[in-house]
Amino acid sequence: MVGGLLVITLGVVGFARMPDVYNKLHAASKTVVFGVAALLLASAATLDVALVARSALVAAFLVLTAPVSAHAVARTAYERGEPARTARSVDEGGAAVDG
Repeated sequence: MVGGLLVITLGVVGFARMPDVYNKLHAASKTVVFGVAALLLASAATLDVALVARSALVAAFLVLTAPVSAHAVARTAYERGEPARTARSVDEGGAAVDG
Protein backbone atom coordinates (compact mmCIF):
# COMPACT_ATOMS: atom_id res chain seq x y z
CA MET A 1 0.00 0.00 0.00
CA VAL A 2 2.77 2.42 0.91
CA GLY A 3 4.55 1.82 -2.40
CA GLY A 4 1.37 2.51 -4.38
CA LEU A 5 0.65 5.67 -2.42
CA LEU A 6 4.24 6.83 -2.91
CA VAL A 7 4.01 6.31 -6.68
CA ILE A 8 0.69 8.15 -6.85
CA THR A 9 2.01 11.02 -4.72
CA LEU A 10 5.11 11.39 -6.88
CA GLY A 11 2.92 11.26 -10.00
CA VAL A 12 0.72 14.08 -8.73
CA VAL A 13 3.79 16.19 -7.94
CA GLY A 14 5.21 15.39 -11.38
CA PHE A 15 1.91 16.27 -13.04
CA ALA A 16 1.82 19.62 -11.25
CA ARG A 17 5.43 20.49 -12.14
CA MET A 18 5.55 19.41 -15.79
CA PRO A 19 5.51 22.29 -18.29
CA ASP A 20 3.35 20.95 -21.13
CA VAL A 21 0.51 18.61 -21.88
CA TYR A 22 2.77 15.88 -23.25
CA ASN A 23 4.86 15.60 -20.11
CA LYS A 24 1.78 15.85 -17.92
CA LEU A 25 0.20 12.96 -19.81
CA HIS A 26 3.31 10.87 -19.29
CA ALA A 27 3.26 11.49 -15.55
CA ALA A 28 -0.48 10.83 -15.30
CA SER A 29 -0.52 7.60 -17.30
CA LYS A 30 2.47 6.13 -15.44
CA THR A 31 0.87 7.07 -12.13
CA VAL A 32 -2.36 5.33 -13.03
CA VAL A 33 -0.75 2.16 -14.28
CA PHE A 34 1.95 1.68 -11.64
CA GLY A 35 0.41 3.37 -8.62
CA VAL A 36 -3.06 1.89 -8.88
CA ALA A 37 -1.64 -1.49 -9.90
CA ALA A 38 0.42 -1.52 -6.70
CA LEU A 39 -2.67 -0.70 -4.65
CA LEU A 40 -4.60 -3.46 -6.42
CA LEU A 41 -1.78 -5.90 -5.75
CA ALA A 42 -1.88 -4.97 -2.06
CA SER A 43 -5.63 -5.53 -1.93
CA ALA A 44 -5.25 -8.85 -3.74
CA ALA A 45 -2.83 -9.98 -1.03
CA THR A 46 -5.86 -10.81 1.11
CA LEU A 47 -6.20 -13.96 -1.05
CA ASP A 48 -9.96 -13.60 -1.20
CA VAL A 49 -10.80 -15.17 -4.57
CA ALA A 50 -13.45 -12.63 -5.50
CA LEU A 51 -11.23 -9.69 -4.55
CA VAL A 52 -8.24 -11.12 -6.42
CA ALA A 53 -10.39 -11.61 -9.54
CA ARG A 54 -11.76 -8.07 -9.38
CA SER A 55 -8.29 -6.63 -8.79
CA ALA A 56 -6.93 -8.53 -11.79
CA LEU A 57 -9.75 -7.30 -14.02
CA VAL A 58 -9.32 -3.68 -12.93
CA ALA A 59 -5.54 -3.90 -13.40
CA ALA A 60 -5.95 -5.39 -16.88
CA PHE A 61 -8.44 -2.67 -17.79
CA LEU A 62 -6.07 0.07 -16.61
CA VAL A 63 -3.06 -1.42 -18.40
CA LEU A 64 -5.06 -1.52 -21.64
CA THR A 65 -6.85 1.81 -21.45
CA ALA A 66 -4.45 4.28 -19.76
CA PRO A 67 -1.84 4.33 -22.56
CA VAL A 68 -4.52 4.44 -25.25
CA SER A 69 -6.31 7.40 -23.65
CA ALA A 70 -3.02 9.24 -23.08
CA HIS A 71 -2.12 8.71 -26.73
CA ALA A 72 -5.52 10.01 -27.86
CA VAL A 73 -5.17 13.17 -25.76
CA ALA A 74 -1.58 13.73 -26.92
CA ARG A 75 -2.54 13.27 -30.56
CA THR A 76 -5.39 15.75 -30.22
CA ALA A 77 -3.07 18.28 -28.54
CA TYR A 78 -0.51 17.82 -31.32
CA GLU A 79 -3.12 18.24 -34.05
CA ARG A 80 -4.38 21.44 -32.40
CA GLY A 81 -0.85 22.82 -32.38
CA GLU A 82 -0.10 22.61 -28.68
CA PRO A 83 3.64 23.30 -28.40
CA ALA A 84 6.09 21.23 -26.42
CA ARG A 85 7.50 23.62 -23.84
CA THR A 86 10.58 21.65 -22.84
CA ALA A 87 14.00 22.78 -23.98
CA ARG A 88 15.31 21.19 -27.18
CA SER A 89 12.07 19.36 -27.97
CA VAL A 90 11.77 17.81 -31.41
CA ASP A 91 8.40 17.11 -32.98
CA GLU A 92 7.69 14.00 -35.04
CA GLY A 93 8.18 15.95 -38.26
CA GLY A 94 11.79 16.56 -37.27
CA ALA A 95 11.54 20.33 -36.71
CA ALA A 96 13.05 21.64 -33.49
CA VAL A 97 10.59 23.39 -31.20
CA ASP A 98 11.91 26.21 -29.03
CA GLY A 99 10.53 26.05 -25.48
